[in-house]
Amino acid sequence: MLIVRSPVRISFGGGGTDLPVYYEQFGGAVLSVSIDKYFYTILGSRKDGRIQVISSDLRVFETWHDIANMPLRGGSELEIPLAVLKEVGSNVSVDLFLASEIPPGTGLGSSASVCVNILKTLTTYVQSPLSKYELAERAFNIARNMLGRHVGKQDEYAASFGGLNYISFHQNGSTHVEPLDLDVVILRELHSNLMLFFTGSAHHSWTILREQEASARVHTSATVEALHEVKALGAKMRIALQRGELRRFGDLLHESWLAKQRFSSKISTPRIDLLYGLARENGAIGGKITGAGGGGFLLLYCEAEYQPAVRQAVLKEGAQEMAFGFDMLGAQVIANDPFIDADQKGGSRWIFVPTAACLVPGGN
Repeated sequence: MLIVRSPVRISFGGGGTDLPVYYEQFGGAVLSVSIDKYFYTILGSRKDGRIQVISSDLRVFETWHDIANMPLRGGSELEIPLAVLKEVGSNVSVDLFLASEIPPGTGLGSSASVCVNILKTLTTYVQSPLSKYELAERAFNIARNMLGRHVGKQDEYAASFGGLNYISFHQNGSTHVEPLDLDVVILRELHSNLMLFFTGSAHHSWTILREQEASARVHTSATVEALHEVKALGAKMRIALQRGELRRFGDLLHESWLAKQRFSSKISTPRIDLLYGLARENGAIGGKITGAGGGGFLLLYCEAEYQPAVRQAVLKEGAQEMAFGFDMLGAQVIANDPFIDADQKGGSRWIFVPTAACLVPGGN
């Protein structure tokens, strides 16, 4: 039995500059932190030549030969595990149980976390381990080239590495991850001043990203100018954190949200504007919608004395708060017992893995 988990992330600044159409022209950079909400894969070996993929929504039972020849259909809930199985290309016979603490389409990079997680699980199982860089890059290749999604690189790197990082995307396609080694007091204060609220709507952001890519191909477009600005603000946020200037960080987060809204008219919605306006009126310094926009989670930077008022105002509008911590480890194997088969007779072993179905956004 093999159990692997990978985190989702919060992006502070630079989101959108991790799209190839932008960084291949100008170079990109993102400031983000991984959080302790995870995707899990539990792998058990089989002896009958088949592969079984189980999630809360589906159950599939096929031979490797069937899966290797199965076309990838966009929008299928199985497309990520199928694509990873094809990418790894090994004649395996396993059970894969998939579980997530975060539902898809909430702007926290859950799709990338799924891909990174299953890829790490299978490459570990076939004894072909990947470095963190290799893991992130291959997961990005699966999403971008095999599945044809209009996505950037930041989510795969956040899921693979974990931690608080400034991630640079170079014009030649290479990527560099620089961890921010903050004083523990500053890191603790940063965490305590962040609040996360589910807006009540979830959707995939690929349409927004596709439009953003189309605009970014025109060097003089308003979208490109806005991308330049959010990249510069992300760099300033990094410096503010390194200097321990947290209020300055909050102000920059607000500026970045204003700039991000110039990417597309779909970035914000009347409900998001309402929630963010209420938060600011009650003491929040800055914030943004996580991910490409349009829904998902609202991230706020708010000092402790103002948090009760902000919480009351936002919850009154039906949003749900999600408590979270920082994840500093990234994708990792949390159990690896080669002596236990999925069909082992005699005795029982229970493993609790939280799933989106049993974890409400307001829960811990």
